[in-house]
Amino acid sequence: MNQLNAAALARLPAAIALPAFDPAHLKSGIVHLGIGAFHRAHQAVFTEDAIAAQGGDWGIIGASLKQPSAPDTLSAQDNLYTVETLGNAAHYRVMGVIREALFAPRDRAALLTALSAPSTHAVTLTLSEKGYCLTADGSLDFTNPDITADINRPAEPGSAIGWLARALKERQRTGAGALTILSCDNLKSNGPKLEAAVTEFAERCWPGLAPWIKANTAFPATLVDCIVPASDGAHRQRVAAALGLTDEASVQRETFAQWVIEDRFAGPLPAWGEAGAEIVADISGHERLKLHVLNGTHSALAYLGLPRGHSYVRQAIADTELRAFLEDIVAREMAPALAPLDAAAYWRTVTARFENPMIDHRLAQIAEDGSLKLPQRLFPLLEANIKAGREVSRLAEVIAAWLDLMATRPSRDPANVWFAAWAKSGADKAAALDNAALFPDIFRSDARLRAAILAPEL
Repeated sequence: MNQLNAAALARLPAAIALPAFDPAHLKSGIVHLGIGAFHRAHQAVFTEDAIAAQGGDWGIIGASLKQPSAPDTLSAQDNLYTVETLGNAAHYRVMGVIREALFAPRDRAALLTALSAPSTHAVTLTLSEKGYCLTADGSLDFTNPDITADINRPAEPGSAIGWLARALKERQRTGAGALTILSCDNLKSNGPKLEAAVTEFAERCWPGLAPWIKANTAFPATLVDCIVPASDGAHRQRVAAALGLTDEASVQRETFAQWVIEDRFAGPLPAWGEAGAEIVADISGHERLKLHVLNGTHSALAYLGLPRGHSYVRQAIADTELRAFLEDIVAREMAPALAPLDAAAYWRTVTARFENPMIDHRLAQIAEDGSLKLPQRLFPLLEANIKAGREVSRLAEVIAAWLDLMATRPSRDPANVWFAAWAKSGADKAAALDNAALFPDIFRSDARLRAAILAPEL
């Protein structure tokens, strides 16, 4: 079977949606760092829809910082790929908004040129939590090996923080103009945290650059939401059947997609608002609901559902005992901590998405990087409830289930070396709670919380 490429666009079936513009003539105005499936299924879709609505040279130059597979696959297809949207039925569209795909270690000059070009007005990032190289308190971790290496060789960065700082230094030198940099990852206050990290790194390498960054760069906070399961063989087969072509860069996603962006920009941007993005003065309410209710219950389903033999979110939410547990954790422990936000109404929208029978969202994928995700998703709720004297037993059970999973069949996690030694020595949960690198002080100082994790009721 032939492969998707520019020459094949004219031969695609009529049911396949095509770009509303000629991809070959679209100029680029955005650089994206971390060109994985989520970006291709989310921000790229919003951007292509914005171009269709109001035009503009908003093509995306995407870059992978760690692995060449995504850019190489895209390049082989003239940077075209398919989005499979799964709701009551499957819908297919071929995307043309990505105009170039780079592998940063190999394509250094091209990436720096793109980041520092006067025509580039925005940089977006999807790196996952660990890609920001932050400490537990959200500041830049200068002991992180990637950051240490970049400080020693700032002209040849490897981390996203290093690349952004290097690009801003180049834009200062050439007078390339202002830049809006948007983190699109599940970090609370992602914009301010990214701004602080980039500024601190830049000042360490180029003293005096920080005032220029403040005057010429905006880091709006954002919220992104769309379930994007990892591509698998079944997905690829459906795409091939729909197109009559193979597509090794295709992605699958649910119908729902949300992008909330703080109204703080440093220049022109695509008409994302015309494409459904919400441009607001304050994203904090949206952020808290998504991070704690959706992401928090996702983690709960993963850590409690995997031991029960479930593989996917749709299976776990159909488990009546797990469903009842989630209803209780939202009503009795999440909603009180999030008041006056309407967690109950938001949860109703979340459950409908979790139940989508066409989405195979793997629990094992959600379970990864718990030491980075849980401090964002669940720890703040636990701390708020402890201080207010409210219930914490269900949230504590999720923490206990995570530790059990790391002891018996550990998922990928930055703390895997520590967990391996801990499991070998007997997997004492008390010893885990005593690890200040994993848990904040309240897990050691509060007897009720500690007891709820060490001896859960259920």
